[in-house]
Amino acid sequence: MRVKRKVPDTILKIYTRSELADKIAAHQKAGETIVFTNGCFDLLHIGHTRYLTEARGLGDRLVVGLNSDDSVRQLDKGNDRPLVTADQRAEVLAALACVDYVTIFDEPDPLALIQALRPNILVKGGDWSPERIIGKEFVEAQGGSVRNIPLVPNISTTTIIQKILAHNPLK
Repeated sequence: MRVKRKVPDTILKIYTRSELADKIAAHQKAGETIVFTNGCFDLLHIGHTRYLTEARGLGDRLVVGLNSDDSVRQLDKGNDRPLVTADQRAEVLAALACVDYVTIFDEPDPLALIQALRPNILVKGGDWSPERIIGKEFVEAQGGSVRNIPLVPNISTTTIIQKILAHNPLK
C-alpha cells in the first residue's frame, strides 16, 4: 500500500515567475507593499536570516528571487558552488516565516525577474553600492525605492566554507 505524503506548506510558497507576477499584482491592487530581494542563499546562516527579517519589515510581502544552480555557477562563487541545489535552497527559504514567496531565476542577474514582478521596494545587502544594484533604475522609475541592509560582520557562506575546510581533519 502506498502512503500519501502531505505536500509541505513551504512548497506552497514557491512559484514560477509568471505565477508569482499574477499574485504580486493582486497584492499590489489590494494596496500591499511588495519587497524584493535576490541571492544564492547557498548555506543559510544568521546573516541571511537577519537580512531577510529586516527586509520583510519594510513592507507587506517579501519575495526572494533565488539564483538557479546554473546562475550561481555563472557568478564568481567558486567552482564547487552551489553546495545545495536550487530546489532545496528554495524550500529552506520558504520555511522562514519572514519569506512570503520564492521564485528561481536562471539569468546571471535578476533584472528580467524584477521587471516581471514590479516590486515596490528593492533590497540588497550593505556590500552593494547603490550604483551596482541591478534593477534600481527600473524600480525607481516605477515609483518604488531601493534600500541597503547592513551585513552581519564576518559572516558569509564563503567564510563558513573556509572555516570548514580549515578544520578538516582529513587533510
